[in-house]
Amino acid sequence: MLFFEKEIKKLGFGLMRLPKQGDQIDVEQVKAMVDKFMAGGFTYFDTAWAYPGSEDAIRQALVERYPRESFQLATKNAAWIKCKTREDAVQQFETSLKQTGAGYFDNYLLHNLGEMRTHFFDDFSMWDFVKDKKAEGKIKHYGFSFHSTPEELDEILTAHPDAEFVQLQINYADWENPAIQSRGVYEVARKHGKPVIIMEPLKGGLLANPPAAVANVLKESNPAVSVASWGIRFAANLEGVLVVLSGMSDLQQMEDNISYMKDFTGLTAAQSAVIEKAREELNRIPLIPCTTCNYCAKVCPMEIGISGTFTAKNIYTLYGNKAMALHQEGWLVGGHGRKQAINCIQCGACEGVCPQHIKIRENLAEIAELFEQKA
Repeated sequence: MLFFEKEIKKLGFGLMRLPKQGDQIDVEQVKAMVDKFMAGGFTYFDTAWAYPGSEDAIRQALVERYPRESFQLATKNAAWIKCKTREDAVQQFETSLKQTGAGYFDNYLLHNLGEMRTHFFDDFSMWDFVKDKKAEGKIKHYGFSFHSTPEELDEILTAHPDAEFVQLQINYADWENPAIQSRGVYEVARKHGKPVIIMEPLKGGLLANPPAAVANVLKESNPAVSVASWGIRFAANLEGVLVVLSGMSDLQQMEDNISYMKDFTGLTAAQSAVIEKAREELNRIPLIPCTTCNYCAKVCPMEIGISGTFTAKNIYTLYGNKAMALHQEGWLVGGHGRKQAINCIQCGACEGVCPQHIKIRENLAEIAELFEQKA
């Protein structure tokens, strides 16, 4: 795939989940992973100011050991984290330069736009900042990562047509999910003519261990390849995708990803049909049919994060991963200033406005018990 100036392979090394020894990143293992990755002809690395220790680790494992022109390094600016002034936001860039020792960034991203986070980048004139840094040669290309709705993505790209690419969370499980709208945001990016970088193609690792019915479909089709490979290849097969990021945590994951991506040329029609069948198996699993319209939130007197709570419960139902479900609840509910299910007073106002006729009170009570919430 042509990545702006040069041809690169479509697998990128996401540096958010690096291996650790105790509480510290295992830099020696990261070096071995970097060496394996580079030897396979892969060259794209993605870190962020907000990933603790990641920028420092990639300096030691990559920047200090390979010629600068032999790889592409991306990092991100989270102006919505602990920034009260433009100077605070700008300092993140300077910190990233120092921590990585990279001299310049091939891609610099405004990090996690969407919802209440977007305005910080406008308030602090960060769009002008990245343009200036590109003119100085400190940034080759700039864009943004995004977690929200197609409508909001359309607004941002309309307001900032100079963005050179967009990084989106896309995977086959959420492709047709009305609550997440992976297809929708992808199509908006393509409508605006923006190249796409894909993150979380395995949904935070959940699709490396999907429900048994889904895994069986994939294994029956080709028992020689990992279940995880289908998620990466689905994403890489989409038109306009520059690179697919995989947050690899050990050499085994690295070797697996390289094995099927080193000569990747696209999915066959039969392989695409297998993924569609896997998605159909996912859809057979009974979930709370919430579309995150959030009409319920507008009338809830207790300000409960109902849709976020239901998303977390659906993750638990699908993948049996309570830790991941609780993480999602923490972000989608508490992280958005809403209250937990345990605070429901059973008034029923929410059920009166729900287009899906969900038994909201009953579900909230079950979830409060499942997640062991306390008043």
